[in-house]
Amino acid sequence: MLRSDPGPNAVHGDADPSNPLMQALGLPAYDRIEARHVGPAVDTLLAAANSALALAAGMQVPADYPALALLLDVPIERLGRAWGAVTHLCEVADSPALREAYHDALPRITDFYTRLGADPALYCKYRQIADAADALNPAQRQALQHTLREFVLGGAELQGAARGRFAQIQERAAELQQRYGENVLDATDRFAYVADEAEMVGVPQDVRLATRLKPAPGEPGPRYRLTLHDPCYQPVMEHAQDRALRQRLYRAHVTRASELGDAELDNSALMRELLALRQEQARLLGYPSYAELSLVPKMAESAAQVHDFLADLAQRARPFAERDLAELREFAARELALPDLQPWDMAFAAEQLKQSRYAFSSTELRQYFTEPRVLQGLFDIAQTLFDVEILPDSAPAWHDSVRYYSLHRSGVPIGHFYLDLHARAGKHSGAWMDNAQQRWHRPDGHGMQLPVAILVCNFAPPVVHDGQARPALLSHDDLLTLFHEFGHGLHHLLTQVDELSVSGLSGVEWDAVELPSQFMENFCWEWPVLQRLSAHVDSGEPLPREMFDKLLAARNFNSGLRMLRHMEFALFDLHIHREHGAESRLLQVANEVRTQVALAPVAEFNRFAHSFSHIFDGAYAAGYYSYSWAEVLSADVWSAFEESGVFDPETGRRYRQTILEVGGSRAAIDNFKAFRGREPRIDALLRHQGMA
Repeated sequence: MLRSDPGPNAVHGDADPSNPLMQALGLPAYDRIEARHVGPAVDTLLAAANSALALAAGMQVPADYPALALLLDVPIERLGRAWGAVTHLCEVADSPALREAYHDALPRITDFYTRLGADPALYCKYRQIADAADALNPAQRQALQHTLREFVLGGAELQGAARGRFAQIQERAAELQQRYGENVLDATDRFAYVADEAEMVGVPQDVRLATRLKPAPGEPGPRYRLTLHDPCYQPVMEHAQDRALRQRLYRAHVTRASELGDAELDNSALMRELLALRQEQARLLGYPSYAELSLVPKMAESAAQVHDFLADLAQRARPFAERDLAELREFAARELALPDLQPWDMAFAAEQLKQSRYAFSSTELRQYFTEPRVLQGLFDIAQTLFDVEILPDSAPAWHDSVRYYSLHRSGVPIGHFYLDLHARAGKHSGAWMDNAQQRWHRPDGHGMQLPVAILVCNFAPPVVHDGQARPALLSHDDLLTLFHEFGHGLHHLLTQVDELSVSGLSGVEWDAVELPSQFMENFCWEWPVLQRLSAHVDSGEPLPREMFDKLLAARNFNSGLRMLRHMEFALFDLHIHREHGAESRLLQVANEVRTQVALAPVAEFNRFAHSFSHIFDGAYAAGYYSYSWAEVLSADVWSAFEESGVFDPETGRRYRQTILEVGGSRAAIDNFKAFRGREPRIDALLRHQGMA
């Protein structure tokens, strides 16, 4: 029956049609979104979503899966897309006005999603649907199971005061997480140190070009503005011969957003309150700790199992780490006049030892990896293995350096993605994939909605030298980061699932979500791949085989120390979310874990937790172990390609069809077994790490 009234999904007539956040379909015009648009759009879209929720929970709407999808999912997805655009801009183009608008709207957004996830009448309807789930297809049944689980975790079964308190926790936790991330961003952006020529000895030429200040009249020599952004910080720590300069930058980096820095940016109180709220949330839902609560939708079955997994990896890595550290200390004392190796010396000494042992430097290697060549090589791999074509496209973006691409198969578009590669002020550090839009067979008659991904990195931008533009140069670590995020993008873009909540990464267990991203990193260690990716910035010559052999020989350099460092972070995360009262002794917990696990020297003033955004302002709270858990899976998946050939199209097709296309519509372990034909094994991971 056709409707003559606009219905609950309609946008109210007083909405501004010129507001770029108000587009009913497709992507917002990112280049036109301003802070003034946020409040009106949120108010209008929330009104539509609230109207739909009230109607869906009412008696007049039956417990029918398609009916609820049409009535409820359409306005909520629209709200989510608009709010996701605002959140994304806060991460990549932060401004005081946008931040204020975000904070003003956040409580209303949080309140709606809290009420939605705990509505008892709606929960009852989905339980009724579950009683007759045979009529649903497999993806819908999986989505329904997830929905019921999320209702329970969202407090739908809580009553009275507990219900009200749960809602308060959700609102306050969202505010704390946002403020935590903003403090880290501001602390990073506010630091700058102007170095002179003598202090810059050893620093790579491309970093010097990027940081050199315009000379002032009468200055005796060039000056360089150094920051804590990765494209500047990492090369300085690895190459600067000036020990005092390294110490200065190291101290600023590890004390960001702590009591040892700017008082207004100190995250200490936020962290304590947030951890206490998480433990209270777990108790309200009947779990002994937040760690146990966080594992409900994951592959791991208990916090004890996760602890044993991490402890086992730490034990396996320890003898290799002891050897790594002994060799590093001996070399530093003998060759670098550093008998007392300090934390700010570690990256420098490691780079010098690597150059000495393998006769190549990271600086020399970067000259072969220009950004345009790397991107073309990466796209070629995806096109070869996954039967797609990647074409340049155009769409409004938030910065003029952002690029947009379309994915096609057999001439038909199947998805799109933005690429935002360069570090800049107002952009959060790190790398991530954002979901701008999911694949979804829309129930409102608009057909198939294609997925759109946003891939974000923080590489050094191109520079102009002597009037000539030079392309951005990527380190091998940058290659690994780019391939990692592109793996997330493929997981999102290649899905063939039409159900919104299990399409792409949605519904995938969080400790399996890193499988496709870590899988893609393996290509960066293959000779045929690096031949495609490399062309010297000046000569255009590909990477010499001799240099590749040295790179490969150095692959597991310091792998023991690296693994122990990751175990330290993962165990810290697990302990503070498992142990009651840990919020009052964060430094002590960090020191206890470090004593049990770590070997490398750590400064007494190190406050890494204050900028540990993964767990305090991200989705990895009590889940940082997921990187290692998923690496067992990804290494085992990659071993199938080693057996059949890296570019074997049949293996690529099976991987695409059993893992990437299936998304969250099936349990991750079932996806793995469908591809590998057996349970996962740890052997491949240990072999790749040089610990077999």
